[in-house]
Amino acid sequence: MTQRFDQGPWAEPGVRTVQSGVHRVPLPLPNDGLHAVNVYLLENLAEDGLVMIDGGWAIPEARKALEEALAVIGHDLGDISHILVTHIHRDHYTNAVELRRLLGSRVYLGAGERPGLEMLGRLRSDEPAGSLDTLRRAGAAELAERIRRMDHGGYDPRVWEAPDRWLGAETLSFGSRELKVVPTPGHTKGHVVFLDEQRGLLFSGDHVLPHITPSIGFELAEPGGRPLADYLDSLRLMTRYADARLLPAHGPVADSAHTRVAELLAHHDDRLVKSLSALGEGTADAHAVARELGWTRRNVPFGELSAFNQMLAINETAAHLDVLVLRGQVTMASVNGVDQYTRVR
Repeated sequence: MTQRFDQGPWAEPGVRTVQSGVHRVPLPLPNDGLHAVNVYLLENLAEDGLVMIDGGWAIPEARKALEEALAVIGHDLGDISHILVTHIHRDHYTNAVELRRLLGSRVYLGAGERPGLEMLGRLRSDEPAGSLDTLRRAGAAELAERIRRMDHGGYDPRVWEAPDRWLGAETLSFGSRELKVVPTPGHTKGHVVFLDEQRGLLFSGDHVLPHITPSIGFELAEPGGRPLADYLDSLRLMTRYADARLLPAHGPVADSAHTRVAELLAHHDDRLVKSLSALGEGTADAHAVARELGWTRRNVPFGELSAFNQMLAINETAAHLDVLVLRGQVTMASVNGVDQYTRVR
């Protein structure tokens, strides 16, 4: 078989060989601006089959695309024995559980995702409950109610089951290969990345993305902590390891994880400055500050964003303001359940 090394528009269907025995497969997403989620198929790691990193969204189109990609490299679904999932979001986790039910594959997930999974069991819904609470505390209760009433794709308890194994900071061995599990909280509390130090590959999930900045603290679990502060720490953690090729969940493979980490850190430094400026000299909630900022690389006004993206924008603004509080540049006080921020003079 002639190998096709990773190149071209990243979301086009098919299989791209990153290097010998490592293949990237974009799986489609329904009605999603990200277009696709990358899953990675690793050959010659497990004596009894393939190792797959991330599962995709449990929709028929994704199953078909995965089957077609496997056929190209001489495998079928039954060869997938282990599925390592970077985080609990349904475009990464739900198809992993479906494949386990179909094939008996073992599913792995970061231990920090356990509270989110347990909350799903209580709520019987996959709406982003923690993010909605953050919206309410940000002064956007009306938007939170609109988001709550949106169709989130239906709740199917079969695809929100516990993994076979909860992962911490550890090293997984598959045959002669090892994958280091590195907890990287921020995008979610239990996000992990998988580092193949021998091959110089970082399977980064949504932690480090080549073209966009991941949403911060987009949680199913109860809110709490400082997700942006955690995320920035998790980014800096990546620089403690040798540089590696970046194999993200959304976007093309990139040559240097460290280069992209530096860009993301610079981006958040810039957003912190702009958030402080947008706060001005008075007192405001995160919703009000978000309305003063531009969004996406095109600097789109807040009012032109969809309801879902307004939620992400407000929650990200709250996360930046909370970091400014930690840095002593802003104070915060809760007034009638809404967090009010004031610049320190």
